Amino acid sequence: MTNLLSRLKKEGNPLIDDGKATFVFEGSLPPILYGDFNNWGSDPAIEPMTLAAPGVWTQTMELPDDTYMEYVFDMDGERTLDPNNPRTVWNGIEDLQNWFRMPKGAINPLTRRVPGIARGTVTQHLINGRETVAGDSRSVHMYIPHAEANTPVPLIVVYDGNDYLKRGAIVNIVDNLIGTKRIRPVAMVMPQNGRQARFLEYFGSEVTLAFVHEFLIPLAEKELAAANLKLIDHVDEPGIHGVIGASMGGLMALTTGLRLPHIFGRVISQSGAFGFRLGEVEMSIYETVRKGDVRPLKIWMDVGRFEWLLEANRKMHSELTARGYDVTYREFNAGHNYTAWGDSLPRAIELMYGM
Repeated sequence: MTNLLSRLKKEGNPLIDDGKATFVFEGSLPPILYGDFNNWGSDPAIEPMTLAAPGVWTQTMELPDDTYMEYVFDMDGERTLDPNNPRTVWNGIEDLQNWFRMPKGAINPLTRRVPGIARGTVTQHLINGRETVAGDSRSVHMYIPHAEANTPVPLIVVYDGNDYLKRGAIVNIVDNLIGTKRIRPVAMVMPQNGRQARFLEYFGSEVTLAFVHEFLIPLAEKELAAANLKLIDHVDEPGIHGVIGASMGGLMALTTGLRLPHIFGRVISQSGAFGFRLGEVEMSIYETVRKGDVRPLKIWMDVGRFEWLLEANRKMHSELTARGYDVTYREFNAGHNYTAWGDSLPRAIELMYGM
């Protein structure tokens, strides 16, 4: 026990040995451990902490060697950070939570700024989307790549743009991919979500498609022209533009490709929210995939093995491949968060726009 506590003081939580992570807590009563590994408490598979010695509680779990995991303690119903783990990350909703990586779970270096790589330009705009967005106006970030004058560039629409910008490291990723000539120069338009209206706007909404078509594409065309670059006309290159989204945004990304394949032929859906049901009735997107014409899409899907949307994404992948869609599918050992999506995103973008 002395060795356990000395390791805790030196290494912090969790203690990692041979594919196992052991959490240690000192106190009269143990906390409840919530995290990606038990779907934040909805999966009862993880046992409570056990008494290892007077005032010392432990819990051990086996995890793949490349796992990235987020978690918190619960003390008497109050969300509490692990006092023996200084690593924290904002969860995007309400608070900080702890994280750790297993030994082979290294961060993707492309998510970090690389010295010597030329950087694109990010500007912020307030768009009056009138009836196509909740609240009439919407904040939108525009990324213009570092490229030679008159370079024709495709556009990527990034749903939940603020989150991908601040938490998903998408600008670093794209700068690094362009700067190392792994992809062609691309532009990005990144609208902020509708906050409380996010669910409505991203649940396969054609009103959101109208916002994209009538407001975001013209914004991109105007800003690129001002930077002496040229937005590729989808009439000349059908399906050249792309769309990215995660969770509800991943659902909306696939919806965008299915409804506007002549414009957005390259779809990146990360942990898409394909698991909703209306009682016994499936989401309409399944009917579109099964019975609609097969669209000329190139699709990337990824999802964490420690999240509640895993089976829904496996199902959507199966449905798409059964119809003959071009789908690249990847599962990663993490949960439902932007750190995991950011780690996976460089592969997806390179697949779509690789040199």
